[in-house]
Amino acid sequence: MSIPDSQRIFLDNNSTTQPLNEVVELVAEQYRTHYANPGSAHAEGRQARRVLEDAREQMASLLGSKPQEVIFTSGGTEAINLAIQGFLTGIPGEIALTDGEHPATVNTIRRLSSQGMKKRLLKIGTDGRIDQSQLPRLDWERIQLVTIILAHNETGVIQEIAPIADICEEKGVPLHLDCVQAIGKIPFNFQESGATAISLGAHKFHGPRGIGAIVVKEGARLLPQLVGGHQERGRRAGTEPVALAAGMAHALKCMLHDRESQSQKIAALRDRLQQALSEKCAPVVVNGSQQHRLANTLNISFPGLDGEALLISLDLAGISCSLGSACASGSRDPAPVMLAMNCEESVYRSAVRLSLSILNTSEEIEEAIRRISRVVNQLRS
Repeated sequence: MSIPDSQRIFLDNNSTTQPLNEVVELVAEQYRTHYANPGSAHAEGRQARRVLEDAREQMASLLGSKPQEVIFTSGGTEAINLAIQGFLTGIPGEIALTDGEHPATVNTIRRLSSQGMKKRLLKIGTDGRIDQSQLPRLDWERIQLVTIILAHNETGVIQEIAPIADICEEKGVPLHLDCVQAIGKIPFNFQESGATAISLGAHKFHGPRGIGAIVVKEGARLLPQLVGGHQERGRRAGTEPVALAAGMAHALKCMLHDRESQSQKIAALRDRLQQALSEKCAPVVVNGSQQHRLANTLNISFPGLDGEALLISLDLAGISCSLGSACASGSRDPAPVMLAMNCEESVYRSAVRLSLSILNTSEEIEEAIRRISRVVNQLRS
């Protein structure tokens, strides 16, 4: 018997988050009142332009950037594509990236192979963090871009960026940070990060889907990938989605208000979930660094089980979670990041990702513990 929607527990927040009610209401109101094209010269267009630029200024203030550095996109994937392709020189070379990056990064670079671009993998350890000692040994004469996922979508592991930013600045190589999972969850300041560009998507921090941004350091050369009109200062063509931009800015403001306190609450719920499952479902393996990870993310394996069978059983039990990135669903191949961390087959074949949000409650987590442990133990018996 299926679980009623009202009793389901959503633990797949790294795939997407539920928009905050006030964000939904704000977006709906903007659609009603500021529906005009912000590029139009008439009064309605000027009003829409003001809303758009207010959202840009708010995003810049929250991210520690300048308003003119914020370029609105359709989401994180487009922002990543624009960053990777927009910084290239047209001369064959290499792009350095973390082993086990998000498919948006990996597949963009794969398409560039026909243009003579090769990928240079930065190895990670068993904890999922980059081995910094390999950086000086790279062929920096050939590297045109370094792209790093700041907080991993599957493991939640957070990378140490400062040494990478320092060497990129020394070598004159642009640094792009995939901040899609990080923004709204950890402290971040664009100017202080040393990055040339960052990418983000609103639906990862309780904002509307269909809107994201790339933040590009002022003066950096970035070739547009969508051509048409002169929107976004000629760097991203297409009529700007005013209502969505306003919703994204408001969602980020909400997430960063009292962020530290909220983060502590989420971490406590995650830790309770991890501790209880470790006790009730032994043996288990927690994947990736437990010290350097997002407060909301638990990637956990139940050796002896098949991850897909476990996922289906959990869904039937009313637990929404993931085997990893939703962008790679439908594939039976192991998650690249698990292979990059040298996980054993019994570990990567039985891994699930449980990711929380500010909307999860302690009551939900206690119920999730009961349901997950029951499913795991039934499958093992």
